Amino acid sequence: MKAGKTLVGVLVVAVLLFPLYWMVNASFQPSGALLKPSPDWFPVAGTLDGYRKALGTQGGHLLSSVLIALGTVVVSLIIAAPASYALAQLKVRGATSIVFALLIVQMIPGIVMANSLYTVFGNLGLIDSYLGLVLADSTATIPFAVLLLRAFMVSVPRELSEASRVDGAGHWRTFFSIILPISRNALVTAGLFSFLFAWADFLFAVTLTTGQSFQPITVGIYRFVGNQSADWNGVMATAVLASVPAAVLLVIAQRFVVAGLTSGAVKD
Repeated sequence: MKAGKTLVGVLVVAVLLFPLYWMVNASFQPSGALLKPSPDWFPVAGTLDGYRKALGTQGGHLLSSVLIALGTVVVSLIIAAPASYALAQLKVRGATSIVFALLIVQMIPGIVMANSLYTVFGNLGLIDSYLGLVLADSTATIPFAVLLLRAFMVSVPRELSEASRVDGAGHWRTFFSIILPISRNALVTAGLFSFLFAWADFLFAVTLTTGQSFQPITVGIYRFVGNQSADWNGVMATAVLASVPAAVLLVIAQRFVVAGLTSGAVKD
């Protein structure tokens, strides 16, 4: 019985991971090999031509996405961390209503946000700018980060912050010296989710950029596929390169994410 469950589990995992394997396999295939009636299941005659082409055409887009994602993380944490501290540890009037509003904001369709931001950013001259995309992505990541960090900070005993204030520390000193060090795992988790959202964002990227000055990797892949629809090894190589930063970051931050998500699982 146990062996049967293990076999079923292995088969399910194999089915779920097969698209990832096929993407890597196709990235090493010669140009046009996937158009054959029976493509190779293993890259026996592998080539790096797809990766050379991907780096040559998409390298700048990868760098743009890294800058946008890191900027989103910085903006999100700078705003979300003190806001979460105030909602969790201080007696803020209407805190419950603010939390409810943050939940409602996350239900707004992205296309509605993108269209509204396009009008505002057009008037501010933020179309085709890194700052514009960082701010746009932050509108989606900040509410989630606030909710996540608040869930953790609520579990921090108020006696710690009260003892700090008795010793003469103000709210900001308490926040930087006591709350932030304790909240390291939650901060890493919120930063990771913010990075992944900004890295994978397509809607804001395609709406707020024209491609004349720069474009994120998601838009770069979209336009690359349109221009190179027969060169699937190049397309798949680009997809592999776009997946590497997120995968590496997930592996590195895995233990922080698990601790950050479980530590906030308390009842208010």
